[in-house]
Amino acid sequence: MDFSDAGVLGQIAGLFLAAFGAATLLPFQSEVVFVGLQVAGTLPLAALVVVASIGNTLGAVVNYAMGRGIERFRTRRWFPVNAAQLARAQRWYAKYGVWTLLLSWAPLGDPITVVAGVMRTPVWVFLLLVTLAKTGRFAVLGWLTAQATG
Repeated sequence: MDFSDAGVLGQIAGLFLAAFGAATLLPFQSEVVFVGLQVAGTLPLAALVVVASIGNTLGAVVNYAMGRGIERFRTRRWFPVNAAQLARAQRWYAKYGVWTLLLSWAPLGDPITVVAGVMRTPVWVFLLLVTLAKTGRFAVLGWLTAQATG
C-alpha cells in the first residue's frame, strides 16, 4: 500500500474528517464513508479502523473540552440547555459514572462526552474509555461489512 499516493491520502483524510465530525455535536455520518472505503478495497481494514478511531476519538475530545468550559456560560441566553436539563444530565452522569463513556460510540453518545467534560472526568479515564468504545465500534462495523460483502 502506497500511502504517498494522493488518492489514498485523500481517502484517509476524508475518512478522518468524517469520523472527527461525526463525534462532535455536528450531524455527520462516518459509517457511510467507512463502509464505502472498505467495500472499495483500496485501503486495508486495519488502516480504516485506526484512522476512523483516531478521528472519532479526537472529535469526542472536542466535546469534552467544550464541556470543561461551557458551565461558565450557563447564564447566557444562547446557552444550549436550561439549568434543569444541565442538572439532570449531571445527576445522570453522577449516578451511572464514567462507564457511560463506553456508550460514546452510539448515536446519542456525543452529549455524554460533553457531560464528561462538565463533570471533570480525568482526561486519562476519558481517553481510555472513549478510545475503547470508538475503536470497538469501527472494528465491529468492519467485521459486519466483511461478513455481508463476502
